Amino acid sequence: MTITLSDRSPRESYTVAEGVTQTQFTVPFEFFDAEDLNFYVDGTKKDLTTHYTVTGGSGATGTINTTAGNSVTGITGGSTVVVTRSIALDRITDFPSSGAFDVAKLNTELDRFTAIADDISDDVVRSLQLADDDPASSMTLPSKADRLGTVLGFNETTGAAEAGPTIANVNSLANITSNINTLGGISADITTLAHIEDGTTASNAIQTVATNADAVVTVSQNTTNMTNITNNLSAVQNASANAILAENYATKTDGEVETSPDTYSAKAWAIGGNGINDTNGAGSAKDWATDTTNQVDGQDYSAKEYAIGTQRRNAANGGSAKDWATYTGGTVDDSGYSAKYWAQQAAASKTEFSNIYHGAAATDPTEDPDTSALEAGDLYFNTTSNVLKYYDGSAWNNIEATDTSSFAGQGFAVAMAIAL
Repeated sequence: MTITLSDRSPRESYTVAEGVTQTQFTVPFEFFDAEDLNFYVDGTKKDLTTHYTVTGGSGATGTINTTAGNSVTGITGGSTVVVTRSIALDRITDFPSSGAFDVAKLNTELDRFTAIADDISDDVVRSLQLADDDPASSMTLPSKADRLGTVLGFNETTGAAEAGPTIANVNSLANITSNINTLGGISADITTLAHIEDGTTASNAIQTVATNADAVVTVSQNTTNMTNITNNLSAVQNASANAILAENYATKTDGEVETSPDTYSAKAWAIGGNGINDTNGAGSAKDWATDTTNQVDGQDYSAKEYAIGTQRRNAANGGSAKDWATYTGGTVDDSGYSAKYWAQQAAASKTEFSNIYHGAAATDPTEDPDTSALEAGDLYFNTTSNVLKYYDGSAWNNIEATDTSSFAGQGFAVAMAIAL
């Protein structure tokens, strides 16, 4: 392979139009390994494998393909993609001192060094350098101690590199550039003022004052307002800070508005914020009304929690109003049960009793009211014979009246009670 430096620069730039998505970029210059290439998108260098893969090379051109999720999409004004080559400066082949000579490897080695020279040339032409026709001049930087905090300058006679003005002074000059431009725009007025001072153009100055007489009168009429502004200068100067403070008292939720004393905004007290949520003695109005996930101030619960929450379930003196009404999964406060629980128990007791006493019927029942089998001890009233019957496990029997003739009389019973 032959590499001709004039054929291709080891640098290629692409512009991706707005709204266009591009995943493939041609590398029109020769390279050897994927690591030889640099891939930049809008000034950011991308990582091989993570952001892109490479095909081709080995002394030929190739293609860069972006990986999934890393395609280049043009934004406003278009995105810029730059591909450069930067081959590591090393030898990959050590030729034998005798014997057969591998010409192919020699060609590859020479191609690599030619490409490296091309890469260096690309870096050099993009660097700061003297013109060919410039007389010899020192471009050596001043020592570190001399150049600290300065900008780079060039000697006014020799053109040699030297420490220039301090960065602080340059920044100060940049900050007053607007004022300098303003002065430049009114240079004629400044000249007029100078002539008024030395009296050389007094008549012109008087004409200028006459021309602006209305403005002078307006200033005179507003002297009271100007005096008020002067008297309230401190308030005027602090207006911006006070406006920001007022805004913070209204809307700030990322901490206290002022630290001495600790104060928070109306919004923080209303819906929550840092220093308000889950803080002892605090809690927002919203949390006190609706929070059912934890204690509002680290100690107590919200109105909604006391009404329908479950955090206090099975705790001593706990339970929400809803749990006391409907919870049936156990005790509400580790000792008592809900109204629904006791209602269910009462209903179960009624069902159990109804399976023992069957009520009134004209004939003997053959099953319990719930269709289960009869059991010994079941009762019912026979409306045909007007007697109460019981089931002995195999048949229904009348319950006979008890003979009380052998019972002690009332008087005897009283006497025995007194004697005992």
